[in-house]
Amino acid sequence: MSKIPLPTETDPDKYKLVFENERVRVYDYRDKPGDKTQLHHHDAFILHVLSPFKRKLTFENGESVIREFQGGETFWSEEQNHIGENVGDTDTHVLIVELKR
Repeated sequence: MSKIPLPTETDPDKYKLVFENERVRVYDYRDKPGDKTQLHHHDAFILHVLSPFKRKLTFENGESVIREFQGGETFWSEEQNHIGENVGDTDTHVLIVELKR
């Protein structure tokens, strides 16, 4: 993957780094309906959903997908670069645990 900035560099108002060591990086992410991030990079990660939300993800190649999440769900995602947009009517609140390379 290309050198795209980390989310705390592109969107520090939304991503709060809550823990980091040599193996993982943990973010607390929050946004409101209509909020959109800049293009940023995530190493492979686990996403834990704390509140339900609807999101559009636009990837580096221009492809996009809309996903809906329910509170309490946990997902695995491979390394990726994307722009995220809250396209629902509820706030987003998730924890993201990235595995460092």
